Amino acid sequence: MPRIEIVLSQIRDNARMLSELYGQKGISLMGVSKAVLGEPSIAEAMIQGGVRFIADSRIENIQKMKKAGILTQFVLLRTPLSQAEAVVESVDISLNTEIETLRKLSYYAKAHNKNHQVIIMVELGDLREGILPCDLPQFIRKTLALSHIKVVGIGCNLACHGGVKPDSKNMHELSELVDLLEKEFQISLEIISGGNSANYEWYKSDQDVGRINNLRLGESILLGCETVSRKAIPGLHTRAFQLIAEVIESKKKPSLPLGEICQDAFGNVPYFQDRGICQRAIIALGRQDILVSGLKSNNDLEILGSSSDHIILSSQNRHLQVGDKVNFNLDYGSLLAAMTSPFISKQFVNSSNYGVT
Repeated sequence: MPRIEIVLSQIRDNARMLSELYGQKGISLMGVSKAVLGEPSIAEAMIQGGVRFIADSRIENIQKMKKAGILTQFVLLRTPLSQAEAVVESVDISLNTEIETLRKLSYYAKAHNKNHQVIIMVELGDLREGILPCDLPQFIRKTLALSHIKVVGIGCNLACHGGVKPDSKNMHELSELVDLLEKEFQISLEIISGGNSANYEWYKSDQDVGRINNLRLGESILLGCETVSRKAIPGLHTRAFQLIAEVIESKKKPSLPLGEICQDAFGNVPYFQDRGICQRAIIALGRQDILVSGLKSNNDLEILGSSSDHIILSSQNRHLQVGDKVNFNLDYGSLLAAMTSPFISKQFVNSSNYGVT
């Protein structure tokens, strides 16, 4: 302990239900594995559920999954120039926005006697990665001139940096760009990747998805929710991951610190509410391990504060003893931190121990 308990059958169920849902309008899925550090068992559960690709932002995660024997098409979501040769060697498709990087990929693809497939990302307002629509034709022209690069698709990213919601307008704009590019350059684009887990509301409300035929889903598969308002998607499991931590202290203490208040360990000046003497517990988990703000107790325990190594809980309604276990649901940020932390063990459990949601 601490540990994160993972129910693979629920991840597989979520992938299957989402593949069937989006498949009704001809949309395939990339299962995004970056939040789980490229865990091969989770990638395999996604594949068993029907995702066509596994996508990750770290090439090291893709290399780990390939070494573990995961058989699928791998997509790299972030393409550093310095890793171009490794990308060509290990990745089937990469997302790109810089011609210099594409030239380097073409160089190494030629050296390895292969063609490298790319999806060109377009900027549609979220202001993360992407080429401005007005610059796209010139960029495609330069890319098509590269001898060992094959443009297989166009994509966009929304609701990440800028929080821009996928809607009929920006999805229609992406479809129009695809039509224009195919007509101007006499090419056929196989993958039109319209976004991520934030696209659920757009999909449900828009009868015509246009040219969009692919989405990149991480949070929806792993946590069972969409990411515009973080609402649970009907029928999906929302507790495939549970964080378990151990109580290492349980005492009654004053709710107000004694003495002059200065900065805490993270440079903040804390504020405390006077609640009198309270029953409190400390668990062996801290900010070095987890994004504390993304934890939600399943035991009606209130998080009072945290430091690098400890989380302090109000346990007024439950008398916890040293050695007791408490468990939490996680949001996407906490899941990412927990799966990345070497101090949190990962344990796969039988689905019969868990409820449906």
